[in-house]
Amino acid sequence: MIILGIDTSNDTLGVSLWRDQAVVGEFITNLKKNHSIRLLPAIADLMKTCDITPQDLAKIAVAEGPGSYTGLRIGVTVAKTMAWDLKIPLVGVSSLELMAQNGRFFDGLVVPIMDARRGNVYAGVYEAQGERMVAKKADGHHAFADLLQTLAPLNERILFIGDAVTAFATEAAEVLGDRAIFAKEALRYPRPAFLGELASEAEGVDAHSFVPKYLKLAEAESKWLEANRDV
Repeated sequence: MIILGIDTSNDTLGVSLWRDQAVVGEFITNLKKNHSIRLLPAIADLMKTCDITPQDLAKIAVAEGPGSYTGLRIGVTVAKTMAWDLKIPLVGVSSLELMAQNGRFFDGLVVPIMDARRGNVYAGVYEAQGERMVAKKADGHHAFADLLQTLAPLNERILFIGDAVTAFATEAAEVLGDRAIFAKEALRYPRPAFLGELASEAEGVDAHSFVPKYLKLAEAESKWLEANRDV
């Protein structure tokens, strides 16, 4: 079974191919560039290099959010279009769960965090059980200060992973002390290869019914709804 993985949920653009429980190929960049221009060529180049055609695919796995609204829409739109055209299942994987895989051998809690602006983060709390990461707290949108107050009473070491680590490391250390561990730079960003692994045992859904999980409306959408309550 061959699975195409796509992640455009943040600055990282990732594409992977997974075949028979092994990574065939992986493409990753961490650049502030337009995913809409670069995603399709990245998919085409990787598939050509790996001698795989779209008709060889059995599933498509996509990072479903949370993350950048624009970025999520780009990846999800491409994934849905391909899955629909090929008539194959589409599997959504939490962007935070994907990021948490980098901490699967950490002895403690793994907290992936994405910057959601104004002191807020998208975050989840995970723990390794064998080779699987299990959610101990549902992914959500939090003020980082509130998240720390939730974590503070827990008597465990906590590994922070993600693009928001640099911005929030000092605050986390002040509250959690030496229980706060921060992933090295190379481990802070999601690996698309894990998409195939996570999707290999999932059934997936029909592409038409798939929607991203933003967790929080974009500011412009929130303002429009507030101004048009009676519409």
